Amino acid sequence: MQRVLAIDYGEKRVGLALSDLMQIIGSPFKTIPNNPELIAEIQSIIKEKEVGCVIVGLPKGMKGQMTAQTERVLNFVDKLKEINIKVELIDERLSSVSAAKALVEQGIKTGHNKGLIDQTAAAIFLQQYLDTQSK
Repeated sequence: MQRVLAIDYGEKRVGLALSDLMQIIGSPFKTIPNNPELIAEIQSIIKEKEVGCVIVGLPKGMKGQMTAQTERVLNFVDKLKEINIKVELIDERLSSVSAAKALVEQGIKTGHNKGLIDQTAAAIFLQQYLDTQSK
């Protein structure tokens, strides 16, 4: 099997999480800057980590409506699809809130750890995705 890469796309930072090869456990991987090299860096990770599918968190408003960030994520997904990888969208509402709460419960200060929140949020919706997939 191949890994699944989850992406929590933000204007400044992009949080990444990876599954294990059996696609059972999703774990925070790293946070990378959102810069012009973003797609190339993701492509490199896909190759290096043997990724077969990418899931991208789709931010929507609390009532399910499209927002400016939703549009930015959809534009990013269009660029990502150009590297010839399967891309799926997953609702990520409240994943960052859940991530911050989980980190606080572990005694990790979140004020200066925004990148850790991003990759943990990606891990949360990655695990939700993995749990819904039939093996």
